[in-house]
Amino acid sequence: MSTSAKLIDPNDPQLSIGRQCELLGLARSSYYYQPVAVSEEDLMLMRLLDEQYTRTPFYGTRKMTKLAQPTRLWSRTQTGPSPASHDG
Repeated sequence: MSTSAKLIDPNDPQLSIGRQCELLGLARSSYYYQPVAVSEEDLMLMRLLDEQYTRTPFYGTRKMTKLAQPTRLWSRTQTGPSPASHDG
């Protein structure tokens, strides 16, 4: 939680959380934000991509994606519409 978010009193009867955030210049979502731990799979993927980038820093996004696909690690990259979004 940021320093500004720690100043917010959720039990204040006169100022809502939204108003307190506004007065502090803080986005309300920042007050509610809960950090998420990075998964082991994501850490492994980041390590592999970092190693590849260190060897070949001139590779672009397309080339790196193509290299990662055979390992099935990069399953989040999809091109085109998903089957669920097809009208028909």
